[in-house]
Amino acid sequence: MTSDIFKTSTNIKEHNLPALILIDWQTGFRDLDYWGPRNNPAAEGNAERLLAFWRQRGGIIIHVRHDSTTPASPLFPGKASHAFEAFVTPKKGEVVYGKNVNSAFIGTTLEADLRSAGHNRLVMCGISTDHCVNTTTRMAGNLGFEVQLVSDACFCFDRVHPDGQTIPAQMVHDVHLAGLSGEFAVIVTADQIIEQQG
Repeated sequence: MTSDIFKTSTNIKEHNLPALILIDWQTGFRDLDYWGPRNNPAAEGNAERLLAFWRQRGGIIIHVRHDSTTPASPLFPGKASHAFEAFVTPKKGEVVYGKNVNSAFIGTTLEADLRSAGHNRLVMCGISTDHCVNTTTRMAGNLGFEVQLVSDACFCFDRVHPDGQTIPAQMVHDVHLAGLSGEFAVIVTADQIIEQQG
């Protein structure tokens, strides 16, 4: 779903703000029995600060939602857990894209809408660092967008290696940020991006 405000707004140029892309901030990710242990309990608060800053400045805000095709998933459409977290409930004029793969650019008009509106600079945060955030960031970089990824406004979960070893969420988070840094995105904190854009 696209928005006339997204297509025609000049706010992003007037305020020199990149577009803010919030990835998969859905209540279903609270279900740690399903997903496993996570890292960065401060992620929600940092994402909320980013969103409040963008709203106050009148910048472009894009919400991405995962529409799972797996009925058992907490993110399956129709379940209460498919909903956005209250703090990121989209407001009028904020664009929402639904996806059913890891990248927000596949199966959506996100790339075409950004290009038609002339927005090349992106700030991203969301869930999870190693899956949808990672894939969307890599694809954005490969498509030629300038990306800043807000490290402390993302989180992920423990992962199990094929050999059975559990890799702690914080290690997963750190390794994926290291892999993205420089080639696909500039890694920043919430404080850094707010100070930079302020």
